[in-house]
Amino acid sequence: MAYLPDFWQGIRDMKELQSTLAEELGISITLAADLINQFFVSTSTWGLAHWEQEFGLTTDPSMSDEWRREMISAKLRGHGTVTKQMLIDVASAFSGGEVDVLEYPGEHRFVIRFIGVLGVPANMAGFMAMLEQIRPAHLSYSFLYTFTTWDMVSGLTWQNAATRTWGQLRTYGGG
Repeated sequence: MAYLPDFWQGIRDMKELQSTLAEELGISITLAADLINQFFVSTSTWGLAHWEQEFGLTTDPSMSDEWRREMISAKLRGHGTVTKQMLIDVASAFSGGEVDVLEYPGEHRFVIRFIGVLGVPANMAGFMAMLEQIRPAHLSYSFLYTFTTWDMVSGLTWQNAATRTWGQLRTYGGG
């Protein structure tokens, strides 16, 4: 109403019309922003099923959106010839931290070492399923996880350590 000429200001129908138009415009802007979010895996919600269909993944709405995004991101990163860097990229998508791949060509195997995350990454089942799809069939694999070392917990008193479970201490990063 502030943008309209003064003679419209006192007309009740015009105020109601402008109020309705403002509400509808707000809804349209919100829906347009939500639609744009669906074009990016990292912000997609209801569009995840379309991404999964595009990459031939099984849609499982019972899984969290974050889990489904990890699967899609890994599929995006895992396209093409399998290289050490591709394995690192796919593993990083699942772990959210630094990863290294140790190759043993003579033994036809490789080891994925999770460095940047303490403990077992949350979606290991999804990662292993993705790894089975992209790895060369003649190569076997194993995992190395990083857990808390004694140096990391040396600053804890027995009283502080007693407030944590063994699982929490295994992934305690210090500080």
